[in-house]
Amino acid sequence: MKKLLFLTLVAGAIACSKSDPDNSVDADPAPNGEQSAPGKGQPGIVGISGIDAWDKLALTEKNKIKGWNVIFMHQSVGGDLEDGAEANGFKFEYFDLSTAPKGPSGNVFSASNGDPMGKMAEFKKNVLAHKANVKIAIFKFGYADINDTNKEHVKVAYKQLIDELRTQVSGIRFVHITPPLVYITSKDDGNAAKVNVAQWMKDTFKDRDVIYELEEIESNNGACKLGNVLRICDENRSTAACSSKNQGVDAAEGQGHLCEKAAARISKGFLMSIYNAGK
Repeated sequence: MKKLLFLTLVAGAIACSKSDPDNSVDADPAPNGEQSAPGKGQPGIVGISGIDAWDKLALTEKNKIKGWNVIFMHQSVGGDLEDGAEANGFKFEYFDLSTAPKGPSGNVFSASNGDPMGKMAEFKKNVLAHKANVKIAIFKFGYADINDTNKEHVKVAYKQLIDELRTQVSGIRFVHITPPLVYITSKDDGNAAKVNVAQWMKDTFKDRDVIYELEEIESNNGACKLGNVLRICDENRSTAACSSKNQGVDAAEGQGHLCEKAAARISKGFLMSIYNAGK
C-alpha cells in the first residue's frame, strides 16, 4: 500500500512539472555561449539612444548575442569597442581564416590604416572562409581610411562588397558602422568626408540592415564641432587623463581613439546593434 501511494505521488509530481510553466528551466539560449540561431533582426539606426536601450535589456536578452556567430574586423578604434564590450561582460573571441568564429569574434586587419580597399578584400575573404557558420558580419573603417579624394570610390566598393556577400552567404546579416571621427582643432582632417560616407551608409542600408551610428555617439549627437565639421568630443577621446586601454594617448590633433571609460559606455550601443541584427 505504501509503495502504491509513493508511486502515485511521484507520478503526480511529474505531471505538475510538465504543465506548470513556473517549474520550467530558464530559457536563456546561450548562458555559456552555446550556439543558437538569430531571429529575423530589426533593421535601423542605433545611436546614442542605443546605450540606454542596452542598459534596459534583461540579461537573458543580452546573453542571446553570446550564441550568435559574429565576425567583427577592424583596427584601433575597433579594439576600443572590443575592450568596452568586454568591460560590459561580452568578450570577443579571436578568429582568423582557419579559426572559425564561435559567438562574437573579432580580428584586426592586416591591411594598413589608409587602405580601405585592402581591408574590404580581406573582410570578404574571411567571411567567405566561414560562410557555413557566420551569422552576422561587421566591417569597420578606420579613421584614416576615408577622405575627400577617395570617398566616392569607397562607397562604390563597399556597396559591391555587401551585395556580393549577400549573394554568396545565405542568411547573413550586417551591422554597418559609421566611420570614426578624429579630434580636430585647426583643420577638417577628413571628418567631413567621413560624415558624408556615414549619411550614405544610412540612406543605403538602414531599411535592410543595422547601422551603428558611432559618429553620432562620438560627437554627442553633433554637439562637438570645428566650425560646421563634426569631431570626437573631449570626454570620449583618449587623453592622458583617460587613455585608451590598448591604444595609448592620442596626439593633440588628428586621432580618435576612445578613452577607456568612454569605450565602456559607447560599446553598449555597439552591443545593442548586434542584438538588433539578430533579435
